[in-house]
Amino acid sequence: MWQWENATAGALAGFATVAAMHPLDVVRTRFQVYDGRGSNLPTYKNTVNAIYTITRMEILMLPLFQGLRGLYAGFYPAVLGSTVSWGLYFFFYGRAKQRYSDSGKKDLSPGLHLASAAEAGALVCFCTNPVWLVKTRMQLQSPLHQAQPYSGLYDAFRTILREEGFAALYKGIVPSLMLQVSHGAIQFTVYEELRKVIANSRSKGTRVDAQNSRELLNSGDYAVLGGTSKIAAMLLTYPFQVVRARLQQRPGHDGIPRYMDSFHVLKETVRFEGIRGFYRGITPNLLKNVPAASITFIVYENVLKLLKLTRQKE
Repeated sequence: MWQWENATAGALAGFATVAAMHPLDVVRTRFQVYDGRGSNLPTYKNTVNAIYTITRMEILMLPLFQGLRGLYAGFYPAVLGSTVSWGLYFFFYGRAKQRYSDSGKKDLSPGLHLASAAEAGALVCFCTNPVWLVKTRMQLQSPLHQAQPYSGLYDAFRTILREEGFAALYKGIVPSLMLQVSHGAIQFTVYEELRKVIANSRSKGTRVDAQNSRELLNSGDYAVLGGTSKIAAMLLTYPFQVVRARLQQRPGHDGIPRYMDSFHVLKETVRFEGIRGFYRGITPNLLKNVPAASITFIVYENVLKLLKLTRQKE
């Protein structure tokens, strides 16, 4: 009976995260696809230089307000994708936990937390991959881009369907699926287990269940839990993000994509860049996602508490 509250809390958490951290997401995406072998993107030395260069170049080459929007390229699909993804993720995750725990009658083991998160990640991946593909392509548009830029979210979908067909919306689905399943599973398992540890340490020796543990934690705890679980998941799964971003690039004028499939990305990256190539953009990714995860879980847990109190009053 609580799953719609989970979905609402997750959606609001996702929106808050994107609104606060989107410029770093743009920088991360541009770092991820830059392989040093020719690109329509300028070269950036580091995260600060990337932010400065994007702002300066796009203000010089575009009208003022459009130039300032360079750091918010792909913002609308990012908002849509993040809000829908988090909403669906918490919804599917909550339903899976309820099913595995026999409607809350027993505590979940770490393995069942892992299974719940993996199941939710896979379902979300199939629902949202087209939105993330559009977001990636819009973030890679710059004054140096050779193709006619997408004017917006609707134009991007229409152009992709016309020029590349429906299947193009699911480019990068394999690394995306692996990323969603493994990243979410690791993050939520670490989050849930650490939350139990903190709650049990404050319960004066009394074992608490998942619902009652929320009464013992505050926003500071959720910030630490969210950030810590995000770092653990990110370090282990980041290469999937790089592979996905490179596959989702827009084809050139000849219609031939830069990379044909996941194996092609792996082979070319190892050949020309080595293992370091799979961690391009890790710095802005950490700067974006660690505080973003903290914001997400602070908003999610507090909205969930508020909705629970509202229902109890009714």
